[in-house]
Amino acid sequence: MSSFQAPKGVSEYFPPISEQFEYVRDQLLRTARLAGYSLIELPVFEDTEVFTRGVGESTDVVSKEMYTFEDRGGRSITLRPEGTAGVMRAVIEHNLDRGQLPVKLFYTGPFFRAERPQAGRYRQFYQVGIEAIGYNDPEIDVEVIAVADSAFKALGLKKYRLNITSLGDAQSRDAHRKDLVKYISTLKLDEATVSRAQLNPLRLFDDKRDEVKAAMAKAPLLLDYLSAQSKQHFEKVKVLLTDIGIAYEIKPTMVRGLDYYTGTTFEFDHEMLGAQSGIGGGGRYDGLMSSLGGADVSGIGFGLGVDRILMACQAENSLPSVINQIQLFIAPITETGKSHAFKLLAELRSSGITCDMAYGDRALKGAMKAADKSGAKYGLVIGDDEISSGRCELKLMSSGEVISSSLELSDLIKRIGNK
Repeated sequence: MSSFQAPKGVSEYFPPISEQFEYVRDQLLRTARLAGYSLIELPVFEDTEVFTRGVGESTDVVSKEMYTFEDRGGRSITLRPEGTAGVMRAVIEHNLDRGQLPVKLFYTGPFFRAERPQAGRYRQFYQVGIEAIGYNDPEIDVEVIAVADSAFKALGLKKYRLNITSLGDAQSRDAHRKDLVKYISTLKLDEATVSRAQLNPLRLFDDKRDEVKAAMAKAPLLLDYLSAQSKQHFEKVKVLLTDIGIAYEIKPTMVRGLDYYTGTTFEFDHEMLGAQSGIGGGGRYDGLMSSLGGADVSGIGFGLGVDRILMACQAENSLPSVINQIQLFIAPITETGKSHAFKLLAELRSSGITCDMAYGDRALKGAMKAADKSGAKYGLVIGDDEISSGRCELKLMSSGEVISSSLELSDLIKRIGNK
């Protein structure tokens, strides 16, 4: 047994579970591509200030959960805890906002937070995210939500819920903040919570402690302070969601875990995941680009947790029973058959047919056992007789049914490719 193990709290995937992970991730990416989003490949570490300035110092992400270190040049570097701030940095650096708007981007990969590991909450986790930058438009808000909803439906998920709210514009938040700060000043809170509230009083709505939840139960809600423009925008979002058949619930106390959110904000929860029920969320972040030194351009996006979505699919048993099935497995039973099979593999693969063969010096029984374990759809044996006659017996591996008892080897590509 190896003395080395993966670091604690890492979500690690290997066959056969990795095939399910890949399937889930690819479905999430597929819906983004269908909506016209293009890939942006980001570094997994950034200048620490990208996150302290972009995500917000009052958040747990920045204050408690970032993996930050000093590189050899004395620069403070942080492993990315989320995707949006890095995307904004790239958009600014490469002037993407000066071209066609909206800029529509998707990304995927590992992210890192120094959390207490538990089911569905990892120190290294995987996300798929999209960002639509350039317009403060209710239709774009709903498009972003719909991309996620379409992906969940494509994965066969049914037991999830969309929660939405609006965090308003600057005018809305300023009016609300005055009354919220006044309300919080009447509460008996510990020093750390008071300091957190001074940075961003909305953070107290996100506090998980029962005593803080009880204290905030009668706090003024931002939804009641929306400016006329913000209210009109949010009303249009609700109408558009209804128009395209996406059910939602209003959650007035939702603030999300990052400080850059404004306007339309949303979360998806899955009822079968217990405490870690969130499978993704996002919102509008007007002002984020300007805070990072760019133009004052509007944007909205989401981050979907691939790990948790996979758990949700497993809980609902919604994944296909067979993923990435090998189409053909060849069992060579002579040395000449092995050489012939190896050459045949190259021809089949170049024609787009997924195939494999039994390696090593195996007799027929061992070769067929390998074929069974491969999960291939079809199997065939190649020995000296098959080579001399140029014909083979093609079997359906699931039942042992002979599809063809005398198929010419030269016709394999045509026969399997048509199945």
